[in-house]
Amino acid sequence: MHLPEPRGPFTRALRADLTAGALSPATVDLARRTAATCTDPLGDEDLQLALAVCYELHYRGFAEVDDAWEWDPELIGLRAHLERRHTEALRALVGDLEGTDEPVDRQLSALVAADDGPSLSSFMARRGDLEQWREYLTLRSVYHLKEADPHTFAVPRLSGRAKAAMVEIQADEYGGGAPGRMHSELFAGLMRDLGLDAAYGALWDAAPAAAFASVNTMSLFGLHRRWRGAALGHLAAVEMTSSEPSRRYSAGLRRLGFDESTTVFYDEHVEADAVHEQIAAVDVCGSLVAEEPDLAGDVLFGAACALAVDGLAATHLLGAWEAGRSGLRGQRPLAA
Repeated sequence: MHLPEPRGPFTRALRADLTAGALSPATVDLARRTAATCTDPLGDEDLQLALAVCYELHYRGFAEVDDAWEWDPELIGLRAHLERRHTEALRALVGDLEGTDEPVDRQLSALVAADDGPSLSSFMARRGDLEQWREYLTLRSVYHLKEADPHTFAVPRLSGRAKAAMVEIQADEYGGGAPGRMHSELFAGLMRDLGLDAAYGALWDAAPAAAFASVNTMSLFGLHRRWRGAALGHLAAVEMTSSEPSRRYSAGLRRLGFDESTTVFYDEHVEADAVHEQIAAVDVCGSLVAEEPDLAGDVLFGAACALAVDGLAATHLLGAWEAGRSGLRGQRPLAA
């Protein structure tokens, strides 16, 4: 994977420093000022891409960047400025959530039931045309070509039943040992069937800030032990809101003439996530909160963030389409 194109002064400076091999004081200062002055952190192209670039060093990295940058203390310090601003924006979006005496799985169910965000899956099922499908897949590729990886970072931070149950879910995400059945591979096949470049990271330059805000939230929770409860709550919300939307996405593709060889990514989630929903809410989150009751609020916070940030992405795409323009950054999706 190659470094994405800059989206502002900060990502331009960061890209130059990463390829040159030294972080300049001016870039660190620019990070501080970008975080301090940004008015819409979750929608800011420069900030979100910079945070995604920093996090990507913990995933597959970039061809132009030395692997030693992953734990560079100055870069981690720079990233902390962005993380604080990102976290503040999440709190402003969802508020502070306190756990109650009810079982956490019931609290999660209530949170999901109360979500009134726009239904992108309903639009795609009934009205989404081929070009809109390509735009949607371009946005989601930032996450789905990673699929389970951000949540998997949380596994070593757990113990007992919570850990075992989470591994059970993640094993399914990785295809149960069959590389071709990994959900990321199934999504890549879907992209190719719709004429998109399915190489990891190939469509980053076309994806809007909303795509990175979603994955950056997962990476934030997964990479920090302090946010282990939020990581599990996020996972639970994803699993609890996946089965029925996946059924609608599959229906939308069939409406356009695609068969099960293309819809297999969504068909797999209809079946698997109906089971994962209970495991994530009861066995993963329930077990964690039983062991560490003080983390109940973090579990709910992570779940609320999953719902709200996905809502931002849906609002971005639906708003662009309603206005008669592309939801991507100044271009149509890149064909394979």
